[in-house]
Amino acid sequence: MSPHNFEFHLPLSPEELLKSGGVNQYVVQEVLPIKHLPSQLKAFQSAFRAQGPLAILEHFDTIYSILHHFRSIEPGLKEDTLEFLKKVVSCHSQELSSLLDDAALSGSDRSAHLNALKMNCYALIRFLESLENMTSRTSLIDLDIGGKGKKARAKAALGFDWEEERQPVLQLLTQLLQLDIRHLWNHSVIEEEFVSLVTGCCYRLLENPTIGHQKNRSTKEAIAHLLGVALVRYNHMLSATVKIIQMLQHFEHLPSVLVTAVSLWVTDYGMKSIVGEIVREIGQKCAQELSRDTAGAKGFAVFLAELAERIPAVLMSSMCILLDHLDGENYMMRNAVLAAMAEMVLQVLNGDQLEESARETRDQFLDILQAHGHDVNSFVRSRVLQLFTRIVQQKALPLTRFQAVVALAVGRLADKSVLVCKNAIQLLASFLANNPFSCKLSDADLAGPLQKEIQKLQEMRAQRRTAAAPAALDPEEEWDAMLPELKSTLQQLLRLPQEEVDEQIADAETAEEVKGRIRQLLSKASYKQAIILTREATSRFQESEPFSHTEPEENGFLNLLGIIFKDPAASTQGPHGDTDPELTGSKDSPSVPEPEGSQTNDELVKQEMLVQYLQDAYSFSQKITEAIGIISKMMYENTTTVVQEVIEFFVMVFQFGVPQALFGVRRMLPLIWSKEPGVREAVLNAYRQLYLSPKGDSARAKAQALIQNLSLLLVDASAGTIQCLEEILCEFVQKDEIKPAVIQLLWERATEKVPCSPLERCSSVMLLGTMARGKPEIVGSNLDTLVSIGLDEKFPQDYRLAQQVCLAIANISDRRKPSLGERHPPFRLPQEHRLFERLQEMVTKGFAHPDPLWIPFKEVAVTLTYQLAEGPEVICAHMLQGCAKQALEKLEENPTEACPKETAAPKLPTFLLMNLLSLAGDVALQQLVHLEQAVSGELGRRRVLREEQEHKTKGPKEKTTSSETTMEEELGLVGATADDTETELIRSICEKELLDGNQVLAAFVPLLLKVCNNPGSYSNPDLCAAASLALGKFCMISAPFCDSQLRLLFTMLEKSSLPTVRSNLMVVTGDLAIRFPNLVDPWTPHLYARLRDPAQQVRRTAGLVMTHLILKDMVKVKGQVSEMAVLLIDPVSQIAALAKNFFNELSHKGNAIYNLLPDIISRLSDPEGGVEEEPFHTIMKQLLSYITKDKQTESLVEKLCQRFRTARTERQYRDLAYCMSQLPLTERGLHKMLDNFECFGDKLVDESVFSVFLSIVGKLRRGAKPEGKAIIDEFEKKLRACHTRGMDGIEELETGQGGSQQALSAKKPSAVSRLQPLTSVDSDNDFVTPNPRRTKPRRPQTQQRKSQRKAKVVFSSDESSEDELSAEMTEEETPKKTTPIRRASGHRHRS
Repeated sequence: MSPHNFEFHLPLSPEELLKSGGVNQYVVQEVLPIKHLPSQLKAFQSAFRAQGPLAILEHFDTIYSILHHFRSIEPGLKEDTLEFLKKVVSCHSQELSSLLDDAALSGSDRSAHLNALKMNCYALIRFLESLENMTSRTSLIDLDIGGKGKKARAKAALGFDWEEERQPVLQLLTQLLQLDIRHLWNHSVIEEEFVSLVTGCCYRLLENPTIGHQKNRSTKEAIAHLLGVALVRYNHMLSATVKIIQMLQHFEHLPSVLVTAVSLWVTDYGMKSIVGEIVREIGQKCAQELSRDTAGAKGFAVFLAELAERIPAVLMSSMCILLDHLDGENYMMRNAVLAAMAEMVLQVLNGDQLEESARETRDQFLDILQAHGHDVNSFVRSRVLQLFTRIVQQKALPLTRFQAVVALAVGRLADKSVLVCKNAIQLLASFLANNPFSCKLSDADLAGPLQKEIQKLQEMRAQRRTAAAPAALDPEEEWDAMLPELKSTLQQLLRLPQEEVDEQIADAETAEEVKGRIRQLLSKASYKQAIILTREATSRFQESEPFSHTEPEENGFLNLLGIIFKDPAASTQGPHGDTDPELTGSKDSPSVPEPEGSQTNDELVKQEMLVQYLQDAYSFSQKITEAIGIISKMMYENTTTVVQEVIEFFVMVFQFGVPQALFGVRRMLPLIWSKEPGVREAVLNAYRQLYLSPKGDSARAKAQALIQNLSLLLVDASAGTIQCLEEILCEFVQKDEIKPAVIQLLWERATEKVPCSPLERCSSVMLLGTMARGKPEIVGSNLDTLVSIGLDEKFPQDYRLAQQVCLAIANISDRRKPSLGERHPPFRLPQEHRLFERLQEMVTKGFAHPDPLWIPFKEVAVTLTYQLAEGPEVICAHMLQGCAKQALEKLEENPTEACPKETAAPKLPTFLLMNLLSLAGDVALQQLVHLEQAVSGELGRRRVLREEQEHKTKGPKEKTTSSETTMEEELGLVGATADDTETELIRSICEKELLDGNQVLAAFVPLLLKVCNNPGSYSNPDLCAAASLALGKFCMISAPFCDSQLRLLFTMLEKSSLPTVRSNLMVVTGDLAIRFPNLVDPWTPHLYARLRDPAQQVRRTAGLVMTHLILKDMVKVKGQVSEMAVLLIDPVSQIAALAKNFFNELSHKGNAIYNLLPDIISRLSDPEGGVEEEPFHTIMKQLLSYITKDKQTESLVEKLCQRFRTARTERQYRDLAYCMSQLPLTERGLHKMLDNFECFGDKLVDESVFSVFLSIVGKLRRGAKPEGKAIIDEFEKKLRACHTRGMDGIEELETGQGGSQQALSAKKPSAVSRLQPLTSVDSDNDFVTPNPRRTKPRRPQTQQRKSQRKAKVVFSSDESSEDELSAEMTEEETPKKTTPIRRASGHRHRS
């Protein structure tokens, strides 16, 4: 076919070129076989060299055949064809650039070049697409194979690197389209198919998932430029808009790529209108459609958000189209629109020089952002806080909005979503870092200047009013002028009924202040509001002038208004009587001409601005203080990231000088023990940032600042706080982060080489001791220095310093029990060491002086002696003997003549007896610890060394042992037997020797028992506390002695009138429960009874002790655990938090809470000993939240239904119904309720019970599947039938329905007793309290026995004074039955 006699039509598919179409339409004559293709390509190349680009007209079939066999041909042929096509198109482009300007171009030549252009472009683009498809398939295969060499495999498949060839091809097409090729078509109208051919290849390239990778950046830019040319020159906007919308919906990798392209079109090609078109299409998307198409919504959201970052000014003109999506269901679209608004505020609507319209737009955007801070979706609320954080960080938030946004952030701290809370903390931290007020935000520091400037402003306003008074109008003239209109308004209001108005009188507002407001309203011609306020004032201030003599008629009101308006006192007052001048700016006061010119007015305006600035700073500081209280409670959240944010927040707040920040810095200390490495590291970084990087010009100045900061932490610090600080400093010392200059300065302060106060000296010693845990040589090398610092011979002694010196020295040795593998003997000092001489002397000399600090000192001294001394029992025996001797001497010195003859007995000062008993108790406890740790460990160490030595000295024949011995060694029985022997030896010493009559400690037992047995005679609170604690320590030594004194201990625990004694004994009995569990087990109910003690201190201690005992399985968890549940509603927040933490930990121990729930519900809903209804709801809501397993829920539903049969009161019905409503019910749980409907059906007559079951139906409906709704409807019908007609309604309903209902009713028992005992439902095997005492309990007898054994708590305040003299329990009160607890080994529970 002659090239001038045909027309090439661009086909929709390659097959169309093989079919004969219209007249003169080009048709491929023959698809050449593969073997002829190389030769035909060479012929085409020869023709090209001779004829130029028009050679394609005769050789197109060759290119078509190559495309047809593309998958089968050799890679070399593909590469040659691509290079040749690029050369042809490039040559044609160059020819066309000169031909298109030739006006004499003939029609045949124009047609030939047009056909050649179409053929060349079609061939090149189809070749490009074929190569792209093959590359995509190769990349998919590589995803499955993985590993290295992906690029090499792609190159092997094609013969060349296609990714490097794409960009030149696209640039070639761009260059071609930039020519004015439309002249080749008739009427200069380019056909749509040609534009679609070129742009279509671009969109197909964009569909490749790897197009967004950095390596393909040049390809992305080439595609964007090619499409940009099509948009500008070939009217491609409509098609591009539709295609972009489609691609955003289906390809998640494209939003960022398309944003880059659109930004390029706007900036380089001036195509701003395409942004409006795309946004219009997105804005018209239906909200319901987007809620279903989440992938499409995500694409649109990412596109809008990133586009706003690139070109916010262009997008802003189209924002009104997107506002409807703020009310849609898809939260991603809401986030995108809000993010776009924030970008516009940051980049376009930022600065002080905005026009009025721009300022209004900015305020509207900020209003919308603030409103969505309360969005129903937590992701939106979180995003809003993130956006405000960026706005604050870039200082784009107007000062007028600071308070509102800070209040929003503080409010979001209580959000249920962890993510929202985290971002709220970040926002507040950004506010702190970028606040415009001050680098130090202290309420106390700001309050003073604020009051001073307010007073100054008041004085300036008073001077201004005084100066302006002569120039004011006469009140009589003003009144006459306003009277007609005022009268007309009053007549209208009198005819109309009274209505709700905004003008209200505050509770604290006085009559004079209201008069001032009325006059202000009259001056502003607000007559209606003035009359309404006056009417309200007449009813409010009936006894105050001038409101007391008001007539209800018109004239009476007018007279009253006239009196108020013309009152000279009122005329000098501001709108609020000037009581809050800082809140009433100049904008509310009428402008008065200044006689002295504008200078005074300018000064007043400046003063008002200063007051407003200080007021804003003070309000901001108060908000931050409020936030600190809330954030500090979040420090122990389960989410690591939130805890880290809280820690960082407190670091920042502390740096800004907020006084309350120290509370948060201390509160984070226990987190050093966190199991989460991220949290522990965050605490270390916080203290590293706060304390290890102080400001100072020199190393010494920095050391002084560091020591001062650490000393502040130690002020009033608890033992737990100091222990946490020790751990942190130990970590720093081990990593050499504490500089030598710091340690040097601490020693100088401790030795008083540097002037310092006694408290600073004491804190220096404390810090040295803390650091010695990390490096013992810090103290060990200066032991004598420390002894001379705190234990020197002076009077009076500084026992606080001496105590800290002892604690510091104690850190030079390891306090733990030595391991058997230890080769070296433990570190001990000889008895003659000066340290022990000074300790013994200080203890014995201080014994006779009533210094309250002596008691904690002697406890530490005794502990240190047992820890470091060789033969510590000898030293401590001398201490005891010396103190006892002084007590006897004092007893002999006291005259007996002053005493009545009836009781003529010598008396000892109370503090001496208290000191003596306290010292004996400390020695007894430390002697026990010394035996069980140091002596036992040393025996084991020596035994191991002896066995090793014997093994080495044995001959070869001796080493051959019998098979029995070998087996024992393999099983570890030899070592276990030796351990038991050593343990038995220690136990024998404790039980038979320590408290034997020949030992020092035994001499104190009678005295101790006499004091404890006679609380009436020995009534001093401190003495009672010391004696009870000492008795507990003595009981720890020996099981027989403990058994003989348990009745006395528990009597004191229950009947002592001193909370301190009860609290101490609670700790003692807890320790005894761990050491002698079999002995204490029968007394367990008395331990639980302390959980309801009236004293807050005792309840808290009891909660702590029972938490440890229960979680360590040292106490059987019985139904009395309901006493722990009651602590959940304790008025003291710390105790309630302790109980909540207990149940949190208990919930991790298998099915513990699930097993205990029936007993807890029964006890708490018991009319005689339970709790009120509202507290019951609070407790059960917390406990039932731990039930998360479906099987547990179903079982509980069934058992709660059964409990309805045995419930005796309406209150119990309501409680059981409430418990069912708090369970996470499923469809299977609903079936359980239907199966047991007759258990609670007759209780539905009660309105409260019925409403609770209706709420259950509502919960079930929310998550129900379509097939389950029928069962829910059936359940609801039965509920309503029972509520209206009782159980008869069910029978009618079943008679009407039949079928399944008849089957259901067939399961109903023939006879059901409603007086069945409550505990009968516990007979199910899957609902058993842990470790039951009996395998086949007899329920009625058990119930009766429990009621008999229930201990009645009686305090001394309820008894006569005679009973106080004998505080032991009667024989009947003593538990008889003991339940032995089997232990794994004989020595484990004693250590």
